[in-house]
Amino acid sequence: MTIRKVPLVTGETYHVFNRSIARQPIFLSTYDYQRALDVLIFYSYFNPPLRFSHYKRLSKSQENDFMKSLRKNNEKQVEILAFCLMPNHFHFLLKEIRERGISTFMSNFQNSYAKYFNLRKDRNGSLFQTMFKAVRIETDEQLIHVARYIHLNPITAYILKDIKGLTTYPWSSFPIYVGKPIADIVNTKTLLGYFYSKDKFITFTKDQISYQRELNKIKHLVLE
Repeated sequence: MTIRKVPLVTGETYHVFNRSIARQPIFLSTYDYQRALDVLIFYSYFNPPLRFSHYKRLSKSQENDFMKSLRKNNEKQVEILAFCLMPNHFHFLLKEIRERGISTFMSNFQNSYAKYFNLRKDRNGSLFQTMFKAVRIETDEQLIHVARYIHLNPITAYILKDIKGLTTYPWSSFPIYVGKPIADIVNTKTLLGYFYSKDKFITFTKDQISYQRELNKIKHLVLE
C-alpha cells in the first residue's frame, strides 16, 4: 500500500495534480472537458445524496433543482481556489475544509471521470496514475505563484497563444477571475485579495509567460 508523504490537513491549502497513465490524452473533446468540469463542481460539495452518474440521469429540471439544493446548503468539503484541465493532466489549488475532504474529493473526481471515459471510449483499466500529488502551500507568496503557474498551463504548452486566449479558455478558473465570478465553482476572494485590482492580477499572470515556457522544458521533473 502506497503511503502519502505529505499529510492532507484540514484548513490547509494544497497544489494537487495528476496525469494520465502513459501520458495519454484523457480529454478528447469539448464534451469530455465539460464532463470533468461538472464532476469537479459536483464533488466539491460534501456528501451529495446521489453519485454523479445517477445525477446525470435526471431530467434537466431535476438536475437544476438538485444543484440548487446543494448550493443552498453550501456544504463543501474542499474550497477550489484555482484549476486547469489539460489534455493529459490537471492542476487544482484546493483548501481542505472538512477532514479527508481532499482525499474524498479526488477519489470521487478521478473514479467518476475514469468510469465515464472508459465506458465512452470502450476501454478498461486505470486512467490516472496511482496516487495524485499534493504540495502544501506554506506562504502567501507561494499561493499566488502556484495559482499563476496553474493558470498559465495552456499557454505554457502552446495550446493557447497569449493571455487574451486564456481569458476565454473554459477549462480553467482564469476566466472566472477576470470576468464575472461564479461563486459555487471557485473562491476568487482569497487570491484577488493580494492584488489592488483585476488588472494587477492579469499583469502579474502575464509577466511570467516566457519564463514559464522555459520551465515547461523540465516540467516532467515535477509531474513524474
